[in-house]
Amino acid sequence: MPTAIIADDERLMRDQLKLRLNQVWPELEILDEAKNGDEAIAMVEQHQPDFVFLDIRMPGKTGLEAAQAIGPRTHIVFITAYDQYAVEAFERGAVDYVLKPAEAERLQVTVERLKARLASPPADMSSMLTQLAQQMGLAKQSYLQWIQASI
Repeated sequence: MPTAIIADDERLMRDQLKLRLNQVWPELEILDEAKNGDEAIAMVEQHQPDFVFLDIRMPGKTGLEAAQAIGPRTHIVFITAYDQYAVEAFERGAVDYVLKPAEAERLQVTVERLKARLASPPADMSSMLTQLAQQMGLAKQSYLQWIQASI
């Protein structure tokens, strides 16, 4: 039986996603629910799920930061209201995204992709996540820059 964790800071969104996932993939077992990225990381370490559904904007660690920490241990699907950040990065097929509120028809597409990935190991998304974090302004900025000059 496939397993998953849902991470979203909004209780209603977690409940709605859980309900819709149950409608389109009744075999999927939701192991736990996290309210922030730190909880999501801890739950992945504890439960070792097949999938994690992560909101991008959460208090503490964001979904992107949590995904970087989780690494290739599980398949990650972003659940977001911010399509301007996710569409370009995730339509390439490395991971998926679902725009909030999650509609059953869109989740069905995601479920089919996830079922196809059950047999393969999760991709290493670290470079893609770093690039996306930079686009969102989440990457640490370097305030010092070496300048070489001569007279």
